[in-house]
Amino acid sequence: MSKLGVAAPLALALMSPAAAQEPAKAFMTGTRLDVVASGEVNAVPDVATVGAGVVSQAETAAAAMSDNARRTAATVATIRKAGVADRDIQTTSISLSPQYRYAENKPPVIIGYQASSRVSVRFRDIKAAGPILDSLVAAGANQIDGPTLSIDKPEPLLDQARKKAIVAARERAALYAGAAGLRVKRIVAISEGSFESPMPRPMPMMSMARVKEAADSSIEAGEQKLAISVSVTFELE
Repeated sequence: MSKLGVAAPLALALMSPAAAQEPAKAFMTGTRLDVVASGEVNAVPDVATVGAGVVSQAETAAAAMSDNARRTAATVATIRKAGVADRDIQTTSISLSPQYRYAENKPPVIIGYQASSRVSVRFRDIKAAGPILDSLVAAGANQIDGPTLSIDKPEPLLDQARKKAIVAARERAALYAGAAGLRVKRIVAISEGSFESPMPRPMPMMSMARVKEAADSSIEAGEQKLAISVSVTFELE
């Protein structure tokens, strides 16, 4: 084996871990500057997620489950009739529990059963969600919670926020460099930091009576903020 064949792996073996992981930073000859910047984009949510629940009570477990199944089926049929696709309808819970009567110094006595089920519905036409909620109550739903508003495809918006973050980092680096009597030579490293997602805005769960009072429901989409932060290392000279 030639001497060159031995020397190359030996040189690699003698490199420090830090030098191997950050070769660009290891060869910086100027002043290092680390900047953290963020970019934000505001957008109108285009998806509303609402929960529709049915609670049934009866003297027997079978009767409670049967009534609940019937009313839940009517609720789902109403959702489908309104044009909501099957992929946007999901059963999230089904439960059955006994109901007790309590008396002092006596063991509790089962007096009936309560069955409940919940369906999560995604509305891609937010303006249509309010009237559908009203029709769900008429179909048998007696618990409504939501909406949680979101953006269906946030990635293009996040890319815009990334570009804004890099522009902000460059401007900040130029500011620091000018104040120090230097100039920006190059970007050495970029890493993406946190992603600030929009805060969901759920409505509290409403009973059937309260929903009836809130007929002709409407949902206003408003705006949501998407933000990206980046860490950028610059070399100044």
